[in-house]
Amino acid sequence: MFGRSPVNAFPRGLLAAALMAVFALAGTARGAELRLLMIEQPGCEWCEAWQAEVGVVYARTAEGRAAPLLRSMIYDPLPEGVTLARPARYTPTFVLLVDGREVGRIEGYPGEDFFYGLLQRLITRARRAAGAVPSAVSAQSPPGG
Repeated sequence: MFGRSPVNAFPRGLLAAALMAVFALAGTARGAELRLLMIEQPGCEWCEAWQAEVGVVYARTAEGRAAPLLRSMIYDPLPEGVTLARPARYTPTFVLLVDGREVGRIEGYPGEDFFYGLLQRLITRARRAAGAVPSAVSAQSPPGG
């Protein structure tokens, strides 16, 4: 009669936000670190489109919290501790890294909606392979993947 019952004492929106933050910070099992490496070059119009559409908000998205962005120019040496399955040939190329090792990539920029869908699949696949806890970023594995 007076105030909220214990069941409703915690605002739902705050609870959902707290759970999403916990899952985003959980990363992969065994403390593995996810990072998204963006390989780019000056004058790349698709790199600029990604920056305008996604880059300005990426760090504040569930994907950005799960796999923080690391950037590198295509002709520069790779950042220390990064190992790719094969060299990047196109820009932009987005490489999902687990503890510095490539586990998947997106070549080119297919537009904001497709980019996030593809990245969600890569993150989910990486977490499943590592035996991770469920995450706020989830999707099915890509066809043939």
